Amino acid sequence: MQSTQHAMSPPAARSVTSGPVTSATSTGSNASAFYNQPGILVTQDWFVVAGRRYPVCELHNLRTARGPADQLTIRSVTVTAIMLAGVGITLGMTTELNHLSAQAYLALTAVAFVPFLVATIGHRLRPRAYELWGEFHGLTMLLFTSDQQRQYGQVTRALLRAKEATRLGAVAEPVASMNMWRSSR
Repeated sequence: MQSTQHAMSPPAARSVTSGPVTSATSTGSNASAFYNQPGILVTQDWFVVAGRRYPVCELHNLRTARGPADQLTIRSVTVTAIMLAGVGITLGMTTELNHLSAQAYLALTAVAFVPFLVATIGHRLRPRAYELWGEFHGLTMLLFTSDQQRQYGQVTRALLRAKEATRLGAVAEPVASMNMWRSSR
């Protein structure tokens, strides 16, 4: 799990507070936690990540983005492509291409796909990060990032449920799912 913040941190006078927060009760809210894992807490009132605490009601225009591709993958694909192009040019200048056998042409064709193979393996082993961006006091900030799709989905769904609960006026579940016809006996 990787959690970071945008390089531009908000001024100290803002409602963002720093410090370790590990449970729903320490945030000053008696609401249950929508998501509570080490370093990340989402309650109806607070979104806490990497020691930074954001009031849920002050987060606006939440959106998802993907981080940049891993630099090691990009560099390895570039170097592989340049090296293979160099081998191809050298081979073309030192031998006559019409004297090559069918196996040599087949090998050259197979080698041409090596950069694509390196890129595919690199993207599988080092995926792009999932990023949650939002506006806080007029500043667009990177609120949360993770390279694990499942964790990112759980955190963003929890934050959306917290915003819904705040919008509905502290109703823990949507009004449509409540059983209004249940007897009170």
